[in-house]
Amino acid sequence: MQTSARDDKPLSGKVAVVTGASSGIGAAISRQLAAAGAKVAMAARRENLLKEIQDEISKEGGVALAVKCDVMNRAEVKELIQHTESTLGPVDILVNNAGIWVIRCMKNLHEEEWNQQVDVNIKGVLNCIGAVISGMCERKRGHIVNMSSQNGKTVIPLVGIAVYTGSKFFVEGMSRTLRQEVCKDGVRVTCIQPGEVETPGFARYLMTMEDEQCKQLYTYPRPYQILEPEVIAQAVLYAVTQPEHVAVNEILVQPREAPL
Repeated sequence: MQTSARDDKPLSGKVAVVTGASSGIGAAISRQLAAAGAKVAMAARRENLLKEIQDEISKEGGVALAVKCDVMNRAEVKELIQHTESTLGPVDILVNNAGIWVIRCMKNLHEEEWNQQVDVNIKGVLNCIGAVISGMCERKRGHIVNMSSQNGKTVIPLVGIAVYTGSKFFVEGMSRTLRQEVCKDGVRVTCIQPGEVETPGFARYLMTMEDEQCKQLYTYPRPYQILEPEVIAQAVLYAVTQPEHVAVNEILVQPREAPL
């Protein structure tokens, strides 16, 4: 059976924006969307790493744009979208991947770290949605993919992740309500819910954790194989390549040996 050009490049002609794209899951998503034919604007604070990924995608025949952007800065996010649309075209896909997690017991009052998680995981997502949602609704097409977590699906019985979990519960609740609001305007909203993923900072963080009460509960390496970033990227690609009338509302992806 021959493969059609459409099957080979299902996102041909589409424009995607991926935040937190300088490494890990965001970099993997950017590569897979580009390989599927999308023109990808990659946003993050580490511009040098974005440039490296942009060069990789270009060498493979894809189209990528590296844009330095802090999702906590609403003006920078609006500039990101304006630059993307003037260079690549109207945004069809937004992947809100930028996020942070800090394992700290709340009773130890690491309040600045609480605020940082809220600023990135909640306000950053809202800033990005605010920059694209009106245009998507006017064009009667668009897909917003929000990177949630297994912690947004249910409360995991581990200490130190209360603020992170709360931020992902916000993403889930907001996404479900937004989905109801914009579905008749041709816009889809998907939540991806990863379990543990082997990202560049995962092992380093667990091994250098400062909160001793939490550290004894989070061992590394884990006693089972955790997920590769490419697995999460494949979930995103699956969601955004469905027919226009099909909504993939959420995808929970976990290590086989660590189910909810």
